[in-house]
Amino acid sequence: MILVTGSAGHLGEALMRTLRAAGRGARGIDIKASPFTDVVGSITDRAFIARCMSGVTAVIHAATLHKPHVATHSQQDFVDVNVTGTLTLLEAAVAARAQSFVFTSTTSAFGSALTPLPGKPAAWITEDVLPVPKNIYGVTKLAAEALCELTARRDGLPVVILRTSRFFPEDDDNAAVATAYDIANVQANELLYRRVDIADVVSAHLLAVDRAKSIGFGKAIISATTPFTPDDLAELRRDAAAVVRRVYPDAQALYAAKGWRLFDELDRVYVNTKAREMLGWEPVYGFRHVLDCLHAGRDFPSDLAVAVGSKGYHG
Repeated sequence: MILVTGSAGHLGEALMRTLRAAGRGARGIDIKASPFTDVVGSITDRAFIARCMSGVTAVIHAATLHKPHVATHSQQDFVDVNVTGTLTLLEAAVAARAQSFVFTSTTSAFGSALTPLPGKPAAWITEDVLPVPKNIYGVTKLAAEALCELTARRDGLPVVILRTSRFFPEDDDNAAVATAYDIANVQANELLYRRVDIADVVSAHLLAVDRAKSIGFGKAIISATTPFTPDDLAELRRDAAAVVRRVYPDAQALYAAKGWRLFDELDRVYVNTKAREMLGWEPVYGFRHVLDCLHAGRDFPSDLAVAVGSKGYHG
């Protein structure tokens, strides 16, 4: 049995849909009732979590307060949910002798390290980059990651941390970008460097569940495979569209036919090499997939992304 926290959210629902369709035992928990939530309750409630752990062999911990909640929730709320809730689940997983624990973290944890100084090349973001959190969301996700590593080292619980890039379907949180570009155009562009389709996020999590025991402890970035290399970083900051046209000669005509535009510059590139090597993961829905879909006249999001849709964030 796999326990999925945050089952009413984007990723939680996608996980529950996939696990149910595959006939794998799954128990969804959330503070919100939903068709994919089997038990309603809080991850900060130790007695509730202890009951939910009955028969559980693996935990996928996707529940969290997200970056948009910074405007609506207190710092203590973030500590309670993102830190204490994670600790509660880790301790319950150890007590239940779970075989794997997968923690959904975020590339937002890198914080200010994602934005190079003016005139500098785009940032090449691997797991070795030192995070510089810039809000309580990043601070608490990093604290939760540290608790995951401590538990893995101390108690022998196999733990894999997945720092996911953007997979939400809502408008961009940058107002200037959201007003200047069609939302589908933005999300297609982001698959070059800072986005991943939710179907690929799900496949990474399920591989992590199955491989956690052999990994012991691991941490990896989950993002669509970028076509860029470190040699491109300076030009990506000056003229990203030129780099894209060089790598994908068919992009310009396909974009023009759609009325889309490439971004003028990119400030960072997420690198998923470690995830592909550690998990044997191969994301399907990258920028080449976008161009193939444009050529075929169909939408590029996965069927799972369409099925989950736009859910917003809980209050």
